[in-house]
Amino acid sequence: MDYIGKVLEKLKEWAGKLIESLLGPETEPEPELIPIPVNDRSRRR
Repeated sequence: MDYIGKVLEKLKEWAGKLIESLLGPETEPEPELIPIPVNDRSRRR
């Protein structure tokens, strides 16, 4: 039973590598921008 699990893990790895080589690497989500407070009182006058 352990042998089957190892074979399945290897197949998953190979399938992932194959898909990555065909489609390119997985895209990572862009980090959320953090709003920066701006003191703009001088602009209003």
